[in-house]
Amino acid sequence: MPEFRAVDVETELARDVLAEYFTSRELGFTGGLYQVTWPTSATFTPPDGVFLVAEHDDVVAGCGGVRRVEPSSTGETRFEVKHLWVREEARGRGVGAALLQELEVRARALGAHEMVLDTNRSLTAAARLYAAAGYQPTEPYNDNPNATDWFAKRLPGA
Repeated sequence: MPEFRAVDVETELARDVLAEYFTSRELGFTGGLYQVTWPTSATFTPPDGVFLVAEHDDVVAGCGGVRRVEPSSTGETRFEVKHLWVREEARGRGVGAALLQELEVRARALGAHEMVLDTNRSLTAAARLYAAAGYQPTEPYNDNPNATDWFAKRLPGA
């Protein structure tokens, strides 16, 4: 099972794994030019968010974060999943599912009632992961130029 470590997104470790993530997204992106937006510490620091590095067998296996976004139409607290990524050599071991679940736990601890995320339809494995975790298609909640699909999930106990 992977272990998760909260890190500042501006540390060398986070920047290195995010650079790998962005490179993989750029190489596999369809539908134009992928636009990279580097995260900032303020967005991914409690109580507004958290960024995790996943380690499996003492090796960095991936990363992901959650950040507070505009409340839902009913005024409930929402967090967005961002930069969820697993290195190719760590895929198929449950790292992505465990990381997503841990991000939900961390967001709930920060007060989230609902999770949202955006993705690109070319990321079919990600879409399967989100569907298996209970995410449902929703209307666009942002104007991310890289996104083609938006999902939401109400958190248990919210």
